[in-house]
Amino acid sequence: MSDALDVSIPQLRCFVTVVEVGSFADAGRQLGMSAASVSKGIARLEQSTKVRLLHRSTHSISLTPEGEALLEAARSVVAAALHFRASSHQAAAQDDGGTIRIGVSVGLSRAVLAPLIATFCELHPDIRIEVRATNEIVSLADGAVDLAIRSGSLSRIPGHIQQRWFSSRWVMCASAAYLGRAGIPETIEDLAQHVLLGFRNPRTGQVQSWSLRTNEGKTVRFEPRSMLVFDDGDSGWQAALAGAGICWTPLYLAAPALSNGSAIEVLKDRGDGKFDVSLIRQDRRLTPRRVSTFIDFLMEHPPLLAV
Repeated sequence: MSDALDVSIPQLRCFVTVVEVGSFADAGRQLGMSAASVSKGIARLEQSTKVRLLHRSTHSISLTPEGEALLEAARSVVAAALHFRASSHQAAAQDDGGTIRIGVSVGLSRAVLAPLIATFCELHPDIRIEVRATNEIVSLADGAVDLAIRSGSLSRIPGHIQQRWFSSRWVMCASAAYLGRAGIPETIEDLAQHVLLGFRNPRTGQVQSWSLRTNEGKTVRFEPRSMLVFDDGDSGWQAALAGAGICWTPLYLAAPALSNGSAIEVLKDRGDGKFDVSLIRQDRRLTPRRVSTFIDFLMEHPPLLAV
């Protein structure tokens, strides 16, 4: 059974335009359609509404009483649709600017993201950046952030797109001052004689093991007997940099100190931990252009971790 909801805006526009210009041919030229298509659109409208809208003759077209009664309503709907289209075009144009909300861990924010944001803001002054630096997992589903930056192993998140930004590795490091006092370990066994700083994963409650490679090339999980344990990787690294002991930390955190000599990587040939840092956004066809612009910028500026 036909329903009034079967009425379409293109059909209403054909009806209104024919009345305004007085012929199917002129209406077709204005709408970019053939006269036959315009006539068919109005016929379908009449079929859907079960109302005859126009009197048709060889030389003229005129409104029926029912068509005259419905004309203003049709004009209102068409005008509203055209206004919506114009507004959507304006919104799409504004899509280039606005606010981007980013969820990122504290360490990643300080060591990697923050230095890049200044450059991005200079290039795109119309885009406002809000960084939510937290070690908690931030959900994109509730709209709290537009883009999440996460490191390590991530299972596929339904409804989201995961894109690798850069790769890094875990390193064993200590400050030059600490190693000057305690000596530099030359074997995995030597680690037992040192102060080792641990990281407790807030999600699992477990102290993270270190992925090391033996003399035979076998990867083993080394469980550090830590005198100091942190649930924030950045805090643990800062403690190591202050001389507290040896830390298992991401290279992106340690790179500046390794470059300037204030920290030293130990047992470099024994470390065997690599991981990806990924950009995660909701799997939506209409991703705001400002978010796409920021993602493109990050992909063009991966951190240089050649240390």
